[in-house]
Amino acid sequence: MYPAEIVAPMKEDLTSAGFQDCVSVEDVDQVLKETEGTVLMVVNSVCGCAAGMARPGVKMAVSGSKKPTKLATVFAGVDKDATEQARRYMLPYPPSSPSIALFKDGRLVHMLERHNIEGHSAELISENLQAAFDEFVD
Repeated sequence: MYPAEIVAPMKEDLTSAGFQDCVSVEDVDQVLKETEGTVLMVVNSVCGCAAGMARPGVKMAVSGSKKPTKLATVFAGVDKDATEQARRYMLPYPPSSPSIALFKDGRLVHMLERHNIEGHSAELISENLQAAFDEFVD
């Protein structure tokens, strides 16, 4: 577990862009079970690829005209129970930090795992997500 003061700016990087910080199993369930439409769930992390690629790419993607109904995030290594719950919804994909999942009406429809993020530019991640938004977001 990482100290709250260390991860606070990393959490704020997404919450300031409109992402709901899910810190409990109930938060995750509420977002993923009760949201009609689409949900973008980001498994945030302290790693460099989260800071340099995932978070910037996600923020670019949701700044466009087409974006999911709900934006949410859990933080791996901090909000353990919430992260485990989010990962249950992401099955059959194995746990991955960072990772980005798009759900439509509670069903996983698009997934970016760490290996799809690490070594790729924020722009490429944004383009990938925008293409998924074009396909799945009404």
